[in-house]
Amino acid sequence: MLAAGLLGILSGCIPTQNELRLERDLEEMKRRLAAVERDLSAQRSAGPDDRLLQMARSQADLQAGVDALRVELQSVGGRFEDMTRKQRELHDDLSMVREDLGLKVGAIEARIDRLEKRSSSQSLNAETLSPQGDSAAALYEQGLDLIQKKSAFAEGRKLLQDFVKRYPKDPLAVNAQYWVGESYYGEKKYEDAILQFQEVIQQYGDHPKVAAALLKQGLAFKALGDDKNSRLILQKVVDTFPLSDEAKKARERLAEGRGK
Repeated sequence: MLAAGLLGILSGCIPTQNELRLERDLEEMKRRLAAVERDLSAQRSAGPDDRLLQMARSQADLQAGVDALRVELQSVGGRFEDMTRKQRELHDDLSMVREDLGLKVGAIEARIDRLEKRSSSQSLNAETLSPQGDSAAALYEQGLDLIQKKSAFAEGRKLLQDFVKRYPKDPLAVNAQYWVGESYYGEKKYEDAILQFQEVIQQYGDHPKVAAALLKQGLAFKALGDDKNSRLILQKVVDTFPLSDEAKKARERLAEGRGK
């Protein structure tokens, strides 16, 4: 009985295989649970840091994007400023080109105008220097006609000067020289007229045309405001050619001067 009771006690104290297995399974579950709890604890403790890290990374990426955008914006702004500056420089260059072209066009137009006038004058000269017929009379008449009827003083003068050179001994030479003086007088070139009339006076002495040259010489001095020489020459007309029409006109002029 004692042995049986002892055996029963011993059998109650020694764990069975199932109990050992269960105990091992329980320990394994505890270990796994502890591991899970550690992982969960680690995740809970590390989660905010990870989020912060992710947020930091996201913020860093965003900042990098913003910085890149700012750099691109600055680059675009710089290109825009360059474009604006170049456009302004181009506008200034175009303005200078327009002004330069305007000056050149004005100069060209002025030159064309001068050339046209010169061409017209040369055409007129060609016509006037080619009188109809080759006679001295034709040349003289054409020059005289230009001065008396057309007031083309310079053109007529050239023809008459050419007449004097070609026909110095012609009886009309004195008249031609006188009308050269008249052409200067008509242009109000009084000093040139005085000198030309003096040529007539010196070359032809008492020729009747000298009276007309003296009268016009006196009037030319009057036009220049030289009353003294004007009166002296008008008096010379009266004294030298007392019966001429020019003397009558000279007396009238002298009387007008005394009446003032």
